[in-house]
Amino acid sequence: MKKSLSLLAAMAVFTCVGSTVYAQDGDGFVSIFNGKDLTGWKSNEETPGAFVVEDGLLKVHKGKAHLFYMGADGKADFKNFELKARVKTMPNANGGIYFHTHFQETGWPETGFECQVNSTHKDPKKTGSLYGVVNILALQPGQQPPAGSLENKIQEKAPSTDGEWFDYEIAVKDQKITLKINGVTTVEWVQPEGFDPATALKGMPGRKLGSGTIGIQSHDPDSVTYYEKILLKITD
Repeated sequence: MKKSLSLLAAMAVFTCVGSTVYAQDGDGFVSIFNGKDLTGWKSNEETPGAFVVEDGLLKVHKGKAHLFYMGADGKADFKNFELKARVKTMPNANGGIYFHTHFQETGWPETGFECQVNSTHKDPKKTGSLYGVVNILALQPGQQPPAGSLENKIQEKAPSTDGEWFDYEIAVKDQKITLKINGVTTVEWVQPEGFDPATALKGMPGRKLGSGTIGIQSHDPDSVTYYEKILLKITD
């Protein structure tokens, strides 16, 4: 998978892989969502129909489910990467983008990290959080920061706004994770040597850097989130 994506990044502006046409943005990024269907992706169907393509957009709704990027050969797996996504939340939406994760039939992904997507949902962990590790918190009056995380950054509101498109950037370079919203860094975290998530994090033993793929989360029955583009560059 690493070699095939690297080859794609070096080829022409439009490259055909199987039945999917991936568009390159001129900076080595390859589109992994074609705006037509879910080719290259696999939903665990925990909530059937949670992921649909409408008018060129990926609509995430209905309830708990996860959509995993499998790649043209079904074996997507990478370590160092950069990802750019164009995202829009609707009121009370709650979801996330996972990385270094793996397909599983049910439940919250047990491996990898979640980058939170949440502008106004009641969960105080907002867009731009490395969920449960470094949280961007918008607390309600009387609400206390959640326990069990390594760091909480408290601010007045989320860095994203319902009904407006925003740019989500996620990058992993060796032991460093960087998240940006609309070009502004929200998280820059370096995994310590010997890091043991089973003891460092509350109930998240699989939150450790390794390798894997991208996952999109559908969280609540009344939550609606849209993805306009998802671009990936492997940097291994």
